[in-house]
Amino acid sequence: NKELAEKAMQAADETFKTWKKVDPAIRADVLFKAAAIIRRRKHEFSALLTKEAGKPWAEADADTAEAIDFLEYYGRQMLRIKNGQPVESRPGEYNRYDYIPLGIGIVISPWNFPFAIMAGTTVAALVTGNTVLLKPASTTPVIAYKFIEVLEQAGLPAGAVNFVPGSGAEVGDYLVDHPKTRFISFTGSRDVGLRINQRASVLNDGQIWIKRVIAEMGGKDTIVVDKEADLELAAQSIVKSAFGFSGQKCSACSRAVIVEDVYDTVVNRVIELTNTLTVGDPSDFNNYMATVIDQAAFNKVTEYIEIGKGEGRL
Repeated sequence: NKELAEKAMQAADETFKTWKKVDPAIRADVLFKAAAIIRRRKHEFSALLTKEAGKPWAEADADTAEAIDFLEYYGRQMLRIKNGQPVESRPGEYNRYDYIPLGIGIVISPWNFPFAIMAGTTVAALVTGNTVLLKPASTTPVIAYKFIEVLEQAGLPAGAVNFVPGSGAEVGDYLVDHPKTRFISFTGSRDVGLRINQRASVLNDGQIWIKRVIAEMGGKDTIVVDKEADLELAAQSIVKSAFGFSGQKCSACSRAVIVEDVYDTVVNRVIELTNTLTVGDPSDFNNYMATVIDQAAFNKVTEYIEIGKGEGRL
């Protein structure tokens, strides 16, 4: 609720006073230690993804691996830029970038990559000297909490990252509007992203800066197949992209545009390959697809199937 969110904001504000002064190499070392811990507990985190998000093992393993990669990458990037970066200069000038911590960041992470994207957006802010209020998707909070435990085990001081679970309607607007919020990193739907962008543009009482917004929003991805393409590869790619994690990701193929000369060949092969997919419990290694994230998602998918029956050529 708002009361707990305000407590988290005050903790982040107080911790920022000291965390921003910590040597960048020490901040990066927290990330490297966390990566090592997760690497040792990789299957545990993949199991959490399977249990909480319904990810099949192959998808869960990739999500965990990407989270580790983000920790390693942002730690090394911090070491690279800690002393600033030169910028092209001309005679009589000396130009350079110096990077400084901004303040309190709000990280609003998605349910479809509840480990990788959540971890990446959180540690990118932390390693650069900012403090974070992490609001994970309401359907996948446990993975985020377990990640914070790892960060604390790796040496992150209390208050540097603050766990703020709950619905967006309950605390999301409050965090975005807060005068102490310096930036918002959001991954999710277009409608919510645009709402955040709009609200963050308003200068609230007590606010002394312009808030920055990073918004990665959903879209519609298309695979285009020309007649010169490798048709078998095209069909395989369409099926893997469309049905991996039940199509619940921004990179999923939601449309295939196929040249008429090879249309029937590709579509028939896509149907054949789709019929071979196994569906069931995500904890069973033999299943390629599992559940969607919740009842609302199921209803939406069902609705689109009915639209397809009415508009499609069957």
